[in-house]
Amino acid sequence: MEQITLHQSQNSDVETIANLRAIVLRDDLTRLGRFNEEKVRQRFRDAFDPVHTWIIKAGSSFIGCVAFKPILDGYLVEHFYIHPNYQGKGIGSQVLDYLLKQDYVIGKRVTLNVLQGSSAQRLYERFGFKVDSEDLIDIYMSVVAELNTNKCTTALSEVDDSEIE
Repeated sequence: MEQITLHQSQNSDVETIANLRAIVLRDDLTRLGRFNEEKVRQRFRDAFDPVHTWIIKAGSSFIGCVAFKPILDGYLVEHFYIHPNYQGKGIGSQVLDYLLKQDYVIGKRVTLNVLQGSSAQRLYERFGFKVDSEDLIDIYMSVVAELNTNKCTTALSEVDDSEIE
């Protein structure tokens, strides 16, 4: 498999990511009776913060994104999307492992939410995330990042020596 890298996003990435979001969330949101193609994209546009959003590439190909934002009591993972053609290949594990191993994250609570019934919940559980609460649509999960989060061994590199802080 090609080298997986993270690249700081730019304002110009908003539509590419909004389109990926619609592709990735379509099945789960349809199952939940909540899919609206334009609203799915607009919710991303409204929340997009390029300072804390990273483009995931395999070689030179855009394959996904993740936002990793500092919050009052730790960090928030959101907008974590891997294109369906690249799902199931361990890329999500590589990215999550990389984020949870950053020195500035160790000892901090990392939170996220996942749609009810989403297969992504299993990924988060493998990394120690526990359910904090849930509603009809979302499951809210968190973990305190520890030094022993070595869940995968494949290297992930960050381009331009930027911090994901």
